[in-house]
Amino acid sequence: MDRFNGPPSLMIVSDLDFTMVDHEDPENLSLLRFNSLWEAYYRQFSLLSDTEQRPHKLDVKMIYSSGILLDILPKGGGKGQALAYLLRKFKANGTTPLNSLVCGDSGNDADLFTIPQVYGVMVSNAQEELLQWHSENAKNNPNIIHSSERCASGIIQAIGKFSLGPDVSPRDFGKCRVNVFSPGPGFEVVKFYLFYERWRRAEVDKSDRIFQNLESSFYPLGNFVHPCGTEQPMNKCTDMMERLYGDKQGKRYRIWLDRVSTLRIGSDSWLVKFDKWESTGEERYCCLTTVLLTTKQAEESFTWMHIHQTWLDGLEAKDPSVWFL
Repeated sequence: MDRFNGPPSLMIVSDLDFTMVDHEDPENLSLLRFNSLWEAYYRQFSLLSDTEQRPHKLDVKMIYSSGILLDILPKGGGKGQALAYLLRKFKANGTTPLNSLVCGDSGNDADLFTIPQVYGVMVSNAQEELLQWHSENAKNNPNIIHSSERCASGIIQAIGKFSLGPDVSPRDFGKCRVNVFSPGPGFEVVKFYLFYERWRRAEVDKSDRIFQNLESSFYPLGNFVHPCGTEQPMNKCTDMMERLYGDKQGKRYRIWLDRVSTLRIGSDSWLVKFDKWESTGEERYCCLTTVLLTTKQAEESFTWMHIHQTWLDGLEAKDPSVWFL
């Protein structure tokens, strides 16, 4: 919370299993859609909090959930009480979120929907006990919806339903008509690495126009530092990408960014840091990436001046040649 100069624009409070994460989605596409939306638009000015239960040694109350689970909680505890406490702390500090969205899938999430002045979404795969609680206690509350989408996709749907901010994931660009909300440096890095994933999966055309746009985005005298320590000019990156077109076609290859942070260091320059993840099948690698961007005059676009990557402990590629950018 200390990273905010004022109130967060949005706070999302959600379970992980079966609310955010869809265990019936083998490629995690729902979660990847939410990830790119969050990192591109929300990370810098918003909060995302999970509501997984923690053990306590107190007098208890019991909540039946998911049809097979029995949650045992402190009598004065629960997800709703925890959220109410957090909101009181925000209010005392003068940083109450402009909007809050609570998300749930089972009976132990019902307390979240009792907190006044928050929006709520029960994802489409919500358990019957939560739907029954809603029918008996909150069916006339217009600020609580039952989404038609599962898990993280249902949360995205609620963001749009309640007009809480951008609700089209960058992963959906090209599938629908999109108005980009104030593209900034966070959006720029998310957009580029989604393009890089699709380029290697051969999901975009290999056209001269696309490649010329790519070349114009890289400062020719800039440098790329590979996580193994080698350094090369930025123009070599475009040459390398041309050779990589379609090398991951038909494979379970994905890229996603996490912990994107941006810092303006000049009138037209930005420092962007993030964890860049890459997976092929069951193999996963990750490096800390720092990018120096400058804005192009009279254009809402950026030039990549410098890229520096460092392996995160335990997540380095055994064969460094499999990691290119």
